[in-house]
Amino acid sequence: MLILTRKIGEAITIGDGSIKVSVVEVKGRQVRLGITAPADTPIHREEIFRKIKESNEMAVSASAADLDKVTGLLGGGSDHD
Repeated sequence: MLILTRKIGEAITIGDGSIKVSVVEVKGRQVRLGITAPADTPIHREEIFRKIKESNEMAVSASAADLDKVTGLLGGGSDHD
């Protein structure tokens, strides 16, 4: 882990410089960060990222029987007119 010291108004850049993290405010034990990144770069708090990852892992691990049940509930049978 790289550890850097920055003051309010200072920033770091990541990668080719397209991602910039700035220190906006320090209040007690909290630090407010400003992040500038390309629109197609997802940015999440760590706890939200973990939940997204868990959800994705659960979706991938669904069995064929589970998928058949969902299809049946949604009326997605193979009857096409």
